[in-house]
Amino acid sequence: MSQLLWPLLRFLLLLRVAASVNFFHHRYEQLVQALYNVHNECPEITRIYSIGSSVQGRELYVLEFSDNPGVHELSEEPEFKYVGNMHGNEVLGRELLLQLSEFLCEEYRRRSERITRLIWDTRIHILPSMNPDGYEVAANQNLDAIGYLTGRNNANGIDLNRNFPDLNTFMYYNEKTGGPNHHIPLPANWKSQVEPETLAVINWMNCYNFVLSANLHGGALVANYPYDKAQEQRGRGRGYHHASNTPSPTPDDKLFRKLAKAYSYAHHSMHQSPTCGEQFADGITNGASWYSLSKGMQDFNYLHTNCFEITLELSCNKFPPQKDLEKEWLANREALVTYLEEVHQGVKGLVSDQNGNGIAGAVISVQGIGHDVTSGDMGDYFRLLLPDTYTITASADGYQPQTATVTVGPAGPSLVDFQLTPNPVKGPLEKKAPATSLSSKVLQKKVVPRAAHKKTQR
Repeated sequence: MSQLLWPLLRFLLLLRVAASVNFFHHRYEQLVQALYNVHNECPEITRIYSIGSSVQGRELYVLEFSDNPGVHELSEEPEFKYVGNMHGNEVLGRELLLQLSEFLCEEYRRRSERITRLIWDTRIHILPSMNPDGYEVAANQNLDAIGYLTGRNNANGIDLNRNFPDLNTFMYYNEKTGGPNHHIPLPANWKSQVEPETLAVINWMNCYNFVLSANLHGGALVANYPYDKAQEQRGRGRGYHHASNTPSPTPDDKLFRKLAKAYSYAHHSMHQSPTCGEQFADGITNGASWYSLSKGMQDFNYLHTNCFEITLELSCNKFPPQKDLEKEWLANREALVTYLEEVHQGVKGLVSDQNGNGIAGAVISVQGIGHDVTSGDMGDYFRLLLPDTYTITASADGYQPQTATVTVGPAGPSLVDFQLTPNPVKGPLEKKAPATSLSSKVLQKKVVPRAAHKKTQR
């Protein structure tokens, strides 16, 4: 009897797998349904919200994963985001993010230790399509004869990855004059210069204190890191490309290289050069060294917010055939999770006053790295760093700065809390108060039972 039942059980199991994993190109309505299917399967760890709408009125939906969806947990969960389909005709990232969403839900329900801890310790935001209007144009083509640029732009014909405020120009000017190259303010008229999709994403960035991000593209196979814009343009390349070959490294160049390698080496073949007819050592490239790109989203993240973002080119084919989607998912699955885990490195902590109240907008500076981050609305901060020993200073208007020395290891972020003392009020005859020696709480992150530091264990 058991010999007769086993083939039937195996057939039913295969049907279940086929039903849960849908490897096909999702049109807009199907994409929305896929997001809600995941939410319905895992309602306790997911939330769906919209950051705005496209030119043609399609909602830009985000699927959030967290053990407390909709809640920023103080100093506990760094904010992470994936953005797909910025160019409407580059569609693999869109499908991979839907698959990733389903994978996270399924692994959590299976009680996978790795994925459960990731969802407990991270607030993950997934925007599968930033350009749903362009996607529909691309998808309406004969898929056997797809145009190379058809559907790339939004419904107004604008390339969204050339539509962010150009902060690189200000940054390069500041490098010569001594000004900052972080948290550069936006031009006064910036809202009138950007598309609805770009405006929605910028507002999204300003609502969440994102720490790490990647945006998913197609047409090559490489992990691209900032800066994208060269300091000096060296000539016009073909199409959208400005030939450069001269790298423009950020102050966090070593960290960005490590982040890019984390993806490329976890990917099935990205690190194996040449790919797609191009040579990239380790499967990574500085953006400006490849070709110079102005007004891109990657550089904007780094120069205006606390977020470190890289650009992932995931396929030689911008619109791969449906039969290749499962193979591409298997090639990228481990890399998508591995990169997500990179958000848990460096230092984190709380900047507060003497009464324990969080100080928003405090500046966290690392000696020797000319790029600062700031604390969030409740005073917590996250600063990605490579393993090493660092001198870190927290400062805020109206308070005396405080400095700590901390050693960052490879196993997780170190905890560095700062409690700032108000500047003394000086009267007309009062002498300046002598500087006082302040100490900070520096603790290596300890692994403790989840119930000890979370409201709920599931």
